[in-house]
This record gives sequence, structure tokens and C-alpha cells, in this order.
Amino acid sequence: MSEMERIAKRLSRVGIASRREAERMIEAKRVSVNGKIIDSPALNVGPDDKITVDGKALAEADRPRLWLYHKPAGLVTTAKDEKGRETVFDKLPADLPRVMSVGRLDLTSEGLLLLTNDGGLKRKLELPATGWLRKYRVRVKGKPLDADLVPLRKGIVIEGERFQAMEATLDRQQGANAWLTVGLREGKNREIRRAMAEIGLEVNRLIRVSYGPFRLGTLKPGEVEEIKPRVLRDQLGIEAAVEGHAVAKEKPKRPLRKKPSGPRPEGQARPTGPRRPR
Repeated sequence: MSEMERIAKRLSRVGIASRREAERMIEAKRVSVNGKIIDSPALNVGPDDKITVDGKALAEADRPRLWLYHKPAGLVTTAKDEKGRETVFDKLPADLPRVMSVGRLDLTSEGLLLLTNDGGLKRKLELPATGWLRKYRVRVKGKPLDADLVPLRKGIVIEGERFQAMEATLDRQQGANAWLTVGLREGKNREIRRAMAEIGLEVNRLIRVSYGPFRLGTLKPGEVEEIKPRVLRDQLGIEAAVEGHAVAKEKPKRPLRKKPSGPRPEGQARPTGPRRPR
């Protein structure tokens, strides 16, 4: 890194916390720059500034990394819970570096949760402009008909809040419950549960099975799997995969060979190659 950047962005980029959380840490006077405690995030820092958090020196930024995590039901997706409930971060493997979640899954939801060590990558994946489809397996109580799902496909308004059109497919009936597949591109709070309640359906199980190109697959509850750098580059583009620090090296270009100009010296044969079979 060679440019100046906001102190909260630096803390976020190395995985200490999100920008908003980093700003709160600064306001709580937990961060110092060059030996001086700061209390405002309105500060730019450079590569040579010495930064500490709670008295510990800030680690060098690692390359952006991304993990798939199968979140079990019953865990909250926050770093700390005011009610003392277990969080997903309490259950992650001990050898995993400090990570942040890309978006959230609520307490009773389960399935695919993306984790990253890079604040810039987290924001990019959460932006509505990314437009990635997120798919869910949804179990509802009752015996809905395909016609009941039409309002979801058109987009509905709940208490004055507009919900974008969803993909909604009725898969099968299983006793007193039905399984649906739902896809959406925005991530409002409890969006699927609220939308289903609006059309008279109660969700009793919700599993996220994909987030854009990344799929839950056969990952078991509680398991974590890292996405390979090559896949990150292919799916997100070089700039997204190395945002903020590392820069991909370009392959050296081979110099073009110049064709000899002028008449061929007398007696020199024209170069020939293998003839094509007729």
C-alpha cells in the first residue's frame, strides 16, 4: 500500500472490524497512531504510521480471502451478543484468522454464510449493485398453491416498504409442510419470513444454499471451506480479489519479431514448412 487512507478503513482492511465498528473503537479511545491515542476517525494514515489497537500493533494486511461456512441454526451473526447468546464466531475453527461475515443470517436461519478477512471485499459483496442471486430452501406450514406465490414474483409492499420481485418455486409437499425454493437479490432484514407471512405462510425452516456463484454443496453444519484464489479471481475479477493491497502481476509480453524487409539475398531459399495433405 502506498496511498493515504482513513484509519477506520485500514482497521477494516486488515480484518480488525467493520468500518462502523472500527469507528466505535476509535471513539472509545482504543486506537493509537504513532503513540498517540485518537478519538476521531477523521484521520488519514500512511504505510509508515504505527497503529495499535488495545496496545497491540496492527498486523500487516493479508491478501483478501473468502470462506464458505455452513451456519447451524441457533447462532447469531454478530461479534458479540447483548443477550449472551452464542455467535458464529464462537464456533469457528481456532486456526481461522480474524474474519467478518458477508451479510447475516438470523438466529433460526441456517446454511451458507460467507466469511472474509478483508473489509473492502466484504463491502463489495454486500453492495446491491453486485446483483448476486441468493437462493434459499424454505419450508412453510400449510399446502400452498403455485398461484399463492405470484405476489412474491411481482414484488410486494409490506408496511410501506417495497420488496423487489423474488424467484419463488413450489417444489414438493411433505405432510403438513411444503418446500419452496426462493431467490432474491436484496438482503432486507428477515425478508423472506416477512414476505411469506404477508401471503399467509409461516416459515419453519430456512436454509441458504447459494450466494451468487458460491454454493453450500455438501458442506456440513459448522464446517468451513476456503475459496481458492484462482476461483476468487475468476468470479470477482482481479481488482475485487486484491482490493486495497496486493496487485496481480501481469504476464510479460513477448517482443514481436520483426519481419526482414527488403529483397532476399541472392541464393537464399524461401523458408518452407510441411505441406498440407491434399
